[in-house]
Order: sequence, then structure tokens, then C-alpha cells
Amino acid sequence: MTASYAELFSSPFMQRALLAALFTGLAAPAIGTYLVQRRLSLMGDGIGHVAVTGVALGLLTGLSPTWTAVVVAILGAVAIEVIRERGTTNGDLVLALLFYGGLAGGVLLTGLGGQATTRLQQFLFGSITTASASDVLVTMALATIVVLVGVGLSPQLFAASQDPDFARVAGLRLRAYNVLVAVLAAVSVTVAMRTVGLLLVSALMVVPVATAQQLTRSFRVTLTAAMALGVLASVGGLALSAVLSRQATVAPGPTIVLLALACFLLTWPIGVWRRRRRRRAEPFPSGSPSGHAHIESHPHRHGRDCGHLAVPHDDHVDYVHDGHRHAPHGEHYDEH
Repeated sequence: MTASYAELFSSPFMQRALLAALFTGLAAPAIGTYLVQRRLSLMGDGIGHVAVTGVALGLLTGLSPTWTAVVVAILGAVAIEVIRERGTTNGDLVLALLFYGGLAGGVLLTGLGGQATTRLQQFLFGSITTASASDVLVTMALATIVVLVGVGLSPQLFAASQDPDFARVAGLRLRAYNVLVAVLAAVSVTVAMRTVGLLLVSALMVVPVATAQQLTRSFRVTLTAAMALGVLASVGGLALSAVLSRQATVAPGPTIVLLALACFLLTWPIGVWRRRRRRRAEPFPSGSPSGHAHIESHPHRHGRDCGHLAVPHDDHVDYVHDGHRHAPHGEHYDEH
């Protein structure tokens, strides 16, 4: 049994699939982090549906579906960004229109070209184990570009995504960076379409980021953790599907997404606990408290070794106890 598994994972098609999964797992969360910061988590879905038309166009013309999908996805992503910035139409409505139009156009073009729908399904739901050597090389090249730009320009892209007003004051070309994020998202979608499929690509862009946010606070650590979790989900999901496929047919794409969701569910209680702990440490906004009660006696004497959380506050120290802050002042306590 061990020998058969070793033979499976050493086969050329599996090694190509593992390489594609590795680079996809790095690239998708690298740009998905900025989409989450901009509250555009569903943008990957919109671009994915537009890319269906690009794939169908490639099948119709005999060109490479990957490259036609890249071109059409970039055009769709730029259109989304321009309409969001200048148009009066709600951004969510634009995404919905692209969902339906892109998917319908792809199915229509596939039929006009006489292609079987099974050929299109390889791109809709992923078919990483059938990727050729040239497909893997294209995936690796595009993923490398996304990672280098996403990580190398992280200060600028974070400022443009998190605080547009600050970015303008700092002299950043906000429109250019917003369009860059949209283009990188389009490239990431086409990178991941052979791994998880165009209909599931948004999950690999967003779920690892949501998982990382349960464990981290700073943006840079979140970005790094999201990329690591993306690799874990992609490579782990592919390996798990290969093992399970010896007893039944298990598609790699859904397995990758479900493994990413399982990681989120496992870390979610940790995130809840961390958020509650922060709320206990900061029961009211920073600055002067809204009010306090003067308490003559208190059943517990707070101090350095009392075991309760100590929070510096102006010129004294508050101790978190029973959901309140207790500040010792001489012979009495102030309760916030």
C-alpha cells in the first residue's frame, strides 16, 4: 500500500499537479487579502464568471483557453473597477450582472463552437491532474508575477485598500493601485481555474485570508499566514483527493475548498476567544471613560500579583475584574 502511494505521488502528472497547487495556493490569497480589505470578497466570483467567456472564446477560436481567459478576465476586472469608481450603479449590482452575463456568454460560445460541455467543465470545476507541462509553466509564471507584485507593493496596496483618503494625502496614485489590484485578481482567477475551477476560485482567494484573520492582527502577518494556509489547503486537498480517489472518484477542486473551510472552522473558536479577550481589556473606547462609580469598599485588593489583567490608563493602572475596570485610588476604588 505504501509503495503504491509512493508510486502515485512520484508519477509525472501528480508532480505537475502538486507544482500547480503550490503556486496557486501562494498566489490566490496574496491578492485575496487586498480584496478582503476592500470588502470586495465576491469580486473573484465576478471575474471568474467573466473568465468563462474567455475560456469559451479560446475553445471556439482554437487559441489557448488560458490566455484568452487572462485577457477577458483582465478586461472584466478593469470594467468592474471603472464602474465602481465612476458609475452610479451599485457595485454589488455590477458584480451580479457580470455573474450572469459572463457565465451565459461562455455556455453560448461553447455551444456555437461545437464543443462538449464536459470540456468547459474542466475549467468550471478544475482539472488539475490533467494539466500539461505547458499549463503548469504558465501557472507558475503568472502566479510568480502575482506574488512578487502583491508582496513587493504591499505597503502601497494596503494603504490604497485600507484607507483611500490617507493614500491620496500621501500622494499615491489611488486609481492606478485600485486598477492594479483588479488586474492581479483577474490573473489570480485564471491561475487558479485549473486547480479549483472558475466557480470555486473565490473560496481559495478569501477563505485562507478569513482563517488567518482569526489568528493574527497585523496586515503583514495576515498576508503571510494566508499564503501559507493557501498552500496547505491546495497541496493538502490535492493529496487528500488523490488518496481518496483510490476508493471513489473525488475531485481535487472541491476537496481543496472544503479543506480550506475546515481550517477556518477549526480556527474560528480561537478568533472568538481572542476578540472577547480584547473586549475585556478595552471595555470602553480609548481615551477618557464615559463615567465611573466611586466605591468605598471592594472585596478584592488589586496589585501586581493579584492575577487580574492590568491595563495602563492615563496616570494609573486599571485592573479588569468581573467585566469592569477597577482603579485603586488611595483607600477607595473607581469602577469604570
